[in-house]
Amino acid sequence: MPILKILVVDDEPGIRSGISRILRNFRVDYPFMDEAFEFEVLEASTGEAGIEMIEKSIPDILLLDNKLPGIQGIEVLDYIKKKQQNIIVVMITSYASLELAVRATSDGAYDFIPKPFTPQELKSSIENITKRVFLKKMTNKLQDTGKQIRFTFLSVLSHELKAPLNAIEGYLKMIKERQMGPNVEDYDVMIDRSFERIKGMRNLILDLLDLTRVESGKAKRDIVDVDMVQIAHTAMDTMRPYAIQRDVKLQLTEVGPLIIHADPEEMEIIFNNLISNAIKYNKEGGNVECSIQRNEGCMEVKVTDTGIGMSQADIEKIFDDFVRIKNDKTKNISGSGLGLPIVKKLIDNYSGKIEVNSIPDKGSTFKVLIPIDKPCS
Repeated sequence: MPILKILVVDDEPGIRSGISRILRNFRVDYPFMDEAFEFEVLEASTGEAGIEMIEKSIPDILLLDNKLPGIQGIEVLDYIKKKQQNIIVVMITSYASLELAVRATSDGAYDFIPKPFTPQELKSSIENITKRVFLKKMTNKLQDTGKQIRFTFLSVLSHELKAPLNAIEGYLKMIKERQMGPNVEDYDVMIDRSFERIKGMRNLILDLLDLTRVESGKAKRDIVDVDMVQIAHTAMDTMRPYAIQRDVKLQLTEVGPLIIHADPEEMEIIFNNLISNAIKYNKEGGNVECSIQRNEGCMEVKVTDTGIGMSQADIEKIFDDFVRIKNDKTKNISGSGLGLPIVKKLIDNYSGKIEVNSIPDKGSTFKVLIPIDKPCS
C-alpha cells in the first residue's frame, strides 16, 4: 500500500499530536487508484529541525506553521523553493496571520489551513493533495512509460465519465417509466440536466484530445502565415451563442490585419479557451472584452471579463493539469481542468508568455504575448 510522508512543523505539541492522531488510520482512495494511500506523520517543533529532517529524507507533504521559534515558516518555505525540492507545502496558520499565509501561497505554498481547524477540514485538504500527487506522478510517468500507465490514465477518464453517464441513464429511465406522470413539460428539468451532462463529457473528451496532441506533437504542424485578427473574429463568432445563453456581451477591439507565423488550429485553441472561460466564469449581464494588437514585435492579446475573479493563490495553480478552482462561486461550473494548461503549453511552444491579473468579485484579465519576429520582453 503506498505511503505518503507528511512532515508537521509546528511549535505547539497539541497541534502536532492532533494531526498525527487524525491521520494515523486515515486512508485516501479513489476509484481510479489501484490502492489506497496511507500516511506516515513526522514531527518537528522548529524550522531548523524541520529543515534538518527534510535534508535527511524529503517528505511528500509539509504542514508548516508560520510563527516558529528561531527561523520562521516563510524562511523554511524559501529554503524549499531555492532547493527546488518537490514538496507540497501547506501553511497552517492562525487567523491573525492569514494575510501572511496568503502571501506564502504566492511564493510556492500549495494551500493554507486556518487554525483552529476541524479533523474534517484537515482530511479534506489531505484528500485533495493526495489526488494531486497521484495525478502528477501519473502524468510524469505517462511521458516515459507505456501501456500500463496509459491504462491508468484511461481509468481516470472512465471515472470522470461514469458519473454523468449514470445520471443520464437515470433520467432516461424516469422518463421512459413516466415516473413524473404523462405531462411532457414535467420532464424538462431532467432533459436540460442531461444535455448539461453531455456537454461536460464532450468538453472533457475534446480537452483530452487537445492535451494529447500538444504533449505528443502532431505528425505535422501546419505553420503558415496566419491573420490573428481573423482567428479572433472566428473565435468570437463561435462563442457568441454561449455568451447569449449566459447573457454576456462580447466585444472585440482590433487594428488588423496582424500576421504571424503559426499553426491556425493551435491559435484557435488558445482563443477559444480564453474566451469561453471568460464567459463561463462571468456574471449574468457581464462583459467580455478581447483586444489584439502589435506590441513591440509581439502579438498582444488581452481577454478581460467582469466575472467572479480569483485570488493570487488560485492564479498560481490554474496552469497545472487537472486543477480546477473550487469554491461557492464555481461549484456549479463544470470543466476538465485542462483548458488553461493546454493554452500555456501552446504559448510556450511559440516562446511566448501568458500573464494573469484578477480581483475576486471584479474580474480577470489574461494577457498573451507571442513573438512576431523576436522574443517578447
